[in-house]
Amino acid sequence: MNPKGDVELREFIRKLALLNAVRHDGKAQTGSVIGKLLAEKPELRSKAKEFARLVGEVVQEVNSLSLSEQKGIVEERWPEALVREKVEEEKRLPPLPNVDKYAEVVTRFSPNPDCVLHLGSARAIVLCYEYARMYKGKFILRFEDTDPKLKRPVLEFYDRIREDLAWLGCKPNEEYIQSDRIPIYYKYAESLLKDGYAYVCTCDREQFREKSLANEPCECRGLSSEEHLKRWKRMLEGGYREGEAVVRVKTDLNHPNPAVRDWPALRVIDSKKYPHPRVGSKYYVWPLYNLACGIDDHLMGVSHIIRGKEHLTNEVRQKYMYKHLGWEYPEAIHYGRLKITGASLSKSKIVEGMRTGVYKSWDDPRLATFAALRRRGITPEAIKKLIVDVGPKTSDVVLSWENLYAYNRKILDPKADRYFFVHNPTQLTVKKIPKAFTVKLRLHPDYPERGFREYTITPDGADNAVALWVSRSDMDALKAGKIVRLMGLFNVKVERTDAYSVEASFVSEPYEEARKAGAPLIHWIPIGADLPCQVVMPDATVAEGIAESACKGLKPDDIIQFERFGFVRIDEVDMKLTAYYAHR
Repeated sequence: MNPKGDVELREFIRKLALLNAVRHDGKAQTGSVIGKLLAEKPELRSKAKEFARLVGEVVQEVNSLSLSEQKGIVEERWPEALVREKVEEEKRLPPLPNVDKYAEVVTRFSPNPDCVLHLGSARAIVLCYEYARMYKGKFILRFEDTDPKLKRPVLEFYDRIREDLAWLGCKPNEEYIQSDRIPIYYKYAESLLKDGYAYVCTCDREQFREKSLANEPCECRGLSSEEHLKRWKRMLEGGYREGEAVVRVKTDLNHPNPAVRDWPALRVIDSKKYPHPRVGSKYYVWPLYNLACGIDDHLMGVSHIIRGKEHLTNEVRQKYMYKHLGWEYPEAIHYGRLKITGASLSKSKIVEGMRTGVYKSWDDPRLATFAALRRRGITPEAIKKLIVDVGPKTSDVVLSWENLYAYNRKILDPKADRYFFVHNPTQLTVKKIPKAFTVKLRLHPDYPERGFREYTITPDGADNAVALWVSRSDMDALKAGKIVRLMGLFNVKVERTDAYSVEASFVSEPYEEARKAGAPLIHWIPIGADLPCQVVMPDATVAEGIAESACKGLKPDDIIQFERFGFVRIDEVDMKLTAYYAHR
């Protein structure tokens, strides 16, 4: 048996590859197809190596088609073999611990408004929001903006964060801003000082560190509460400069983790030099994370703290303060790190890139900000499904962009209408066309009720010719002597090609003849029924080309699929169409 010459075998392999592709988001797997082939035709096992190359060729051909093209072929040729994917049972988050202890489940997301939100923030947001929703509880947004020196808040980011949460579909029930709550933190700091659970330390930082590592108290620790209250008053009045005084919460000096021992709770910041964007230079003393966060979680009734395991030490620190104040610590769930390969999730690098002009805007397609994902056509539903499926597991998780794209593809595929986009166009002239052809191309192959795009191809001149745009990426298929199928139109035979154009002649109309000839399918646009189009790619390069004229009816924020190219979000429709690429 000659693998190359056996037309029936090739067609059978093509069927297996198409079925496999339809079940796997348009990408058939060579190994799976070979396995299925040998299971169906065990007599080929002895020649498996001979057929592997043929299977690889067919799989490559099938994977060059869009998912809608693959489905269309399967439904036309083998409808009885198309097994619809089972509707997966919606994955649910595992239950929260000790819910019955609380009158209401309350969660919170606490960003520092020093940058826009990005994909790295999604886990905290989605888990906290979805758990509150699961238990019909409350989801709080709390801006933690008490570091006007090192993590300086920026006014525009407060609103941008609100907008991002609204887009993600995670709008909070309540909102708080910590810079509005400074007097509250002062009140509890003074209480701790008065009761002997905290002290104002004026020791040199290095000296304190040496004492702490030796499990010894510093000179300030044993002073009276009255002395520390005097120092506290002096702090509030600006009597200490930066670095000269810090309020510390007393813990166990023999704790095995030195970072827990008498942790810093409030410090002095030169508010003239580093004014806060919301409250200016009103305060000299600013709370550190553990004091402000710990107090707020209690006062806001947070029942379940859901955050990364890098906060495990902070939990230990805060529990000392809770014990001093007579409070019960909330339930704490610490999840593992989530890394997206190929995505920069460093806020400092994003801000630096904006400052130096590396990125043009917060929605630059190279970024993993919510603004950038939104502009590219990544749906909030895809992000939420990805995070829910990962869940709050404690182990570290490494994902890729393709993981997110797979979720997004499933959401977009039934919704996105189809259009033609010819990237890097070249002219195809087809001669000897016997008549005018009117084609109706469905907006969606699975939903005929959505309508269609209609084009009439009318031959002209002595050669009965018509001029079309085709993509230079299809030049390998457009070799002299080859038969090619123009999708939804007719079959042509290539006569001549050069660097700037292709000439072909009409062969036949039926798709069946193209299939028997193994003709590749390419898309096309009539010259004159076109619209200049730019597609901004994820690396910020621009794919120049031509979109079909039906795209003039699109609106900004429409998400469509350019056949054989990928899903895009429409950004601007004018004399030129501008779109942002999502993924294939």
